Parts: sequence; C-alpha cells; structure tokens
Amino acid sequence: MRRLPLVLLVVLSTLALAACSSGSAPGWTYAPAASTTPAPSGGGSGAPGASASGGTQPSGGASAPASSSTGSASPSESGAAAGLSVTAPVGAATSGWDPATIETNVGTAFTLTFNNEDNTAPHNLVIQNGDGSAVAVQGDTAPFTGPDVRTYQVPALTAGDYKYICQVHPSTMVGTLTVK
Repeated sequence: MRRLPLVLLVVLSTLALAACSSGSAPGWTYAPAASTTPAPSGGGSGAPGASASGGTQPSGGASAPASSSTGSASPSESGAAAGLSVTAPVGAATSGWDPATIETNVGTAFTLTFNNEDNTAPHNLVIQNGDGSAVAVQGDTAPFTGPDVRTYQVPALTAGDYKYICQVHPSTMVGTLTVK
C-alpha cells in the first residue's frame, strides 16, 4: 500500500517535468488589435502599385511609411486623398514627431495614421486650427502609451498651415500640416 502513493508521485513528477521541458512554443502570442479603417488602395496616380510618393511597389505589397521629413497626400482619380502617417518614436517627448511636417491638398478629406511607438510616455495627436481650437476628426484622440496605432478620418480643410500637437507634450511635440 505504501508503494502506490510513491509510484503515483514519481509518475506525476515525471509528467510535470516532461511538460515543462518540452520544446514547443507557448500556445499564445501577442498581436496588436486590427485597424478598423481599411488601408488606402493604390496611389495618387491611380496606377497599380503606385505609392503616394510617386514610387512603385509590387502589386499586392504593403507600403511602408515614408521616411522623408515631409509626408504628402495627393488626390486619386476618385478625388479622395491618400493617407498621411505621423510617428511618435521612443523618446518623442523630447525629440518630437517624425515627420515634423506633412502636407495634403485643399478641400480633400484624408486619413491620418498616428503610430505611437513610444512605450515610455502617453501621447495623442490633435490637429489645431489657426485659433488653437481642435479640428473635429473621427477617431479616438485621447492620450495612450505605445506601441499602438490610431487612425483618424480628417475632413476637407481650407488652405493654410495647421499645427498637429501632442497635448501631453505641447512644447516639444509640435508639427505642421500644410494644406495647399
């Protein structure tokens, strides 16, 4: 009788050790939530595989955000603007936005993607009119800590320069949206 509990203990210990030392990966992974806004299709020229910056990419490939200091949106054949993208890199509270200037066309609504890569501080993105009031956009403009992405639908704007700021860091995270 005494050997049965001892044998059972040895068998359970062996099973637990085997389960803990197996080479398989855990049954879970982390993935960011999917965007509720579809990515713009095609580029400004309407040609297959053309990007908003005029370059070409293979059909069906994902487009990477522009790494230049000026983003640009141009109207497509349907009149809708291509999307713009702004990033808050790690340390953005002191280094600011990337890019610090973007531009789009007058009278055309557009999509603005805010990629918050900074996991050290919360940020948000608000576009301001000349009088300092916020431009009414569709999307959640509350501050959040990255990495995460928010997408905003911005209405057609009149010609001029608009500030885009982080309300948490308004003296260092200031950019210019030029509408022409």
